[in-house]
Amino acid sequence: MIIGGGIVGCMTAMELVNRGYRVTIVERNQIASQTSGESSWAGAGLVFPLLPWMYRDEVSQLALAGANRYPQVCEQLLRETGIDPELIQCGMLIKPPFDKTLATQWCIKNNVEFETIGEDLLLPGVAQVRNPRLLQALKQWLILHKVTLLEHTQLAPIQETGTLDGLKTTTGETLQADLFVVTSGAWSYELLKDTAANLEIKPMRGQILLYQMPAKTLPHIIYQDGFYLLQRQDGYLLAGSTLEDVGFDTGVTEAAKREMQAKAEAIVPALKDMPIQKHWSGLRPGTPENLPTISRHPTIANLYLNTGHFRYGVTMAPASAKLITALITGDTPLMDASPYACCT
Repeated sequence: MIIGGGIVGCMTAMELVNRGYRVTIVERNQIASQTSGESSWAGAGLVFPLLPWMYRDEVSQLALAGANRYPQVCEQLLRETGIDPELIQCGMLIKPPFDKTLATQWCIKNNVEFETIGEDLLLPGVAQVRNPRLLQALKQWLILHKVTLLEHTQLAPIQETGTLDGLKTTTGETLQADLFVVTSGAWSYELLKDTAANLEIKPMRGQILLYQMPAKTLPHIIYQDGFYLLQRQDGYLLAGSTLEDVGFDTGVTEAAKREMQAKAEAIVPALKDMPIQKHWSGLRPGTPENLPTISRHPTIANLYLNTGHFRYGVTMAPASAKLITALITGDTPLMDASPYACCT
C-alpha cells in the first residue's frame, strides 16, 4: 500500500508493479488533480536541482540519478498510455549572482555539460517535464496495470509499533496490506508524528505565475537569484516561485504576485504589460538541507518511507522509487541508501 498519490508515490507504485507486487495507492485528494495543493501538480517540472553545487552531494546525486531516468520513464508512459509528459531538453541558463568557479568545478566533477556565456552559465542538458501531464500519464499507466486507487481517502495518524496489520481511515475503516510505503510529502509528519520516525518535514508554500507567450520566446529555462522562468511547448510560461513557511495554507497573495511579476519582467522585459493567466500555489515537503527520507521505518517492520524531497520530488522521483523498491525487495540498490535513512 502506497500512502500518497503524488509523483513520488505513483513512480514508487510503478516500480513495485514492475517487480510483480499488487499495489494500492491511498490518496487524501484526487490523483493528478490541480486542487490537491500538492507540489507534484503545482511545481514547474524542472528536471534538475537548482544550483546543485550548493547542496550536499547526496541531494545532487539523487537528483541527477532521477533526471537520467526520465527519458526512459517518459518514453514508456507515452508508448503505453498515449499521454505525452512533454519531456524537453531545453537547457538552463543561470545568471549572476552565483559562484562561477564552484559551479564549473562541480560540472566537471559530475560530467555535466556546460558553457560559459559572458557572466552566464548554460547547462544545455537540463530538461523539463510537464508535471500535470506526467501525473495524468502515471495515473493512466497505474489503472492499466490494475493498481487500486483509493482517492479522497484520508488516514488517521499511525499508532502501532512492531508490525502493521492495517491502517485506519479518518472515517473508521481499516485498510489492510502486507507492506506500507509513506510517500505523502508535506503531510507525512502528521501521519507519522506518533511513531519513532522523528521526521523533520513541514509544508513550505510555493506560489507561481502563468503567462501566455509566443512559442519559443524562451529557448532555455532561465534562473536568477532564486527565481526561474520556464516555457512549455505551447507557449505557456511559468514564473516562480516563492518559499513560504505558512503551514498548510494553499492560498495565494497579492504581495507575492507583485514581487514575482517584477522579477519576471526584469529578466524578460517582454513580459511587461502581459496579462497573468493564472496564479496558484503548492505545498512542498520542506526538510533540512533538501535531504529526503528513503528508508525502512525504525520500529515498524513492514513500513517504509519515501518522502521529504522538498523542492526536488519530481526530479528525484524515478531514482528514489528505484531505491525504496530495492530496500523492499532486498536487491542491491542503485546507490547507497544510508544518507537518506531516518533516525541515523
